[in-house]
Amino acid sequence: MQTLKIFKIGGNVVDNPQILSKFLADFNRVSGDKIIVHGGGKEATRLASALDVPVTMIEGRRVTDRRTLDIVTMVYAGLVNKRVVAALQAIGCNAIGLSGSDGDAIRAVRRAPEPVDYGYVGDINASSVNVRLLTDLLGCGMVPVLCAITHDGDGLLLNCNADTIASSVAVALSQVRETELIYCFEQPGVLTDINDKSSVIPLITPDDFPALKESGVISAGMIPKIKNALDAVRKGVRYVSVKSSDDILGCTGTTVRL
Repeated sequence: MQTLKIFKIGGNVVDNPQILSKFLADFNRVSGDKIIVHGGGKEATRLASALDVPVTMIEGRRVTDRRTLDIVTMVYAGLVNKRVVAALQAIGCNAIGLSGSDGDAIRAVRRAPEPVDYGYVGDINASSVNVRLLTDLLGCGMVPVLCAITHDGDGLLLNCNADTIASSVAVALSQVRETELIYCFEQPGVLTDINDKSSVIPLITPDDFPALKESGVISAGMIPKIKNALDAVRKGVRYVSVKSSDDILGCTGTTVRL
């Protein structure tokens, strides 16, 4: 059986029609079973600004009050998810869009308010993922497209970090088959100098991460991305890479491994 590939794309990809179109065309050429997990933070931030709803981020994670929850649900589970699914259908890829509440795909527990109150934000792990649902969909030849909205099983929607969704899905599915996780964004990998695209760090291990974070090389939204990548390889994912959405068929990027 071929390796299952899980691709995570962020706001800088889904927000740009040209970049998204190129990524989806390349994604459609990837053989075997595959899944997309997407964010949409830029679109959500733009809508929040238009509605005069303040945006608060702490270490790359969005603080989600009730109004913000409504916004991210509309954007992630609605506009962005259906835009990606429709674009895939247009190129012959039979995709199905899911939030965590659809088919009970992913359940979450609302995060405790201490030490930081993130509001309506959910915490998940591999046990939160409905492996049977996803494997059944893959077995039917469908491509799941997962957004970052989950639920608690009692009717409450929760916002989750999309990188954590991708990592948890990869870890959960690695228990039943070989799995790879690919984080795709606008840079060719993790850079030592954000202004120099040739400064890609080829390999990051758990021993490297503290110093890279302390120096500021890994900061803001890259912090949860690398934390989740390291967590994934510790828990059974074969391979994690961080690379450009323009080069998913190539071999460049940053590898994260033990």
